[in-house]
Amino acid sequence: MSVSIEVNVAGKSAPKPVPVRVNGVTIGRDDIIREMQNHPADKPAAAWQQAARALVVRELLLQRAAALGLTPEPLTEDGRRETDDEALMRGVVEHEVAVPEPDEATCQRYYDNNKARFASPDIYEAAHILFAALPADEAAYAQAQADAEAALATLRGKPESFADLARTHSRCPSAAQGGNLGQLTADQVTPEFAEALAAMSPGEISATPVATRYGLHIIQLARRHDGRTLPFEAVAERIAGYLRDSVMHRAQAQYIARLVSAAQIEGIALAGAADHRVN
Repeated sequence: MSVSIEVNVAGKSAPKPVPVRVNGVTIGRDDIIREMQNHPADKPAAAWQQAARALVVRELLLQRAAALGLTPEPLTEDGRRETDDEALMRGVVEHEVAVPEPDEATCQRYYDNNKARFASPDIYEAAHILFAALPADEAAYAQAQADAEAALATLRGKPESFADLARTHSRCPSAAQGGNLGQLTADQVTPEFAEALAAMSPGEISATPVATRYGLHIIQLARRHDGRTLPFEAVAERIAGYLRDSVMHRAQAQYIARLVSAAQIEGIALAGAADHRVN
């Protein structure tokens, strides 16, 4: 298990770095410079501020660990062993931040209020004929519209010719398969394409060409497999983990804010709130 610190505090940007001290302990300029690589920002001054704040929180946690008399007990996860400092910071949080375990009623309530999050998407089996043209190219776009309308007129009389028309006219690689796109979900196609699919019934061919950034499409929907909502039992453990992490995150932030407010910090402005995460 490793410890990462993210600081989210309001503070005034300093035009020039000044000595940073935490309860009389100086955080070295070189340490801040090394830490800056973990805090990319548009301007060096902003990266300096973020790095300095992160090291302030780190120092506060290590000072608290010393006050509590903790000894480091590093853990190893995915082949990486914690440093002693990381183990001490984690130990402080585990010792002083109590997080209640979410009960079944809380998880059930979250599930009931967020069922859309636990629904699998609709799956479509569809084919299309793409008449490729950029809207900015007026002549090419007008020709694509004319070609699409002509193909639709043919399909109204002979819908079984869809695959042959796709092989002849479509400018999509799927033309080789008669326009067949296989199974897809709404997030795999453009919004306009997805909207058209959602409005169609199995066996239907789009009544008008569907315009997207790629050009104009004639769509044929073969089948639709409606998504389903996963039962509570299947997601209860995932919900408990999410709620536990969410509560832990808030509790850690409040704890760090208390440490900041009780500390004597020089050289950088912190507004008394910080974000500390144990991963």
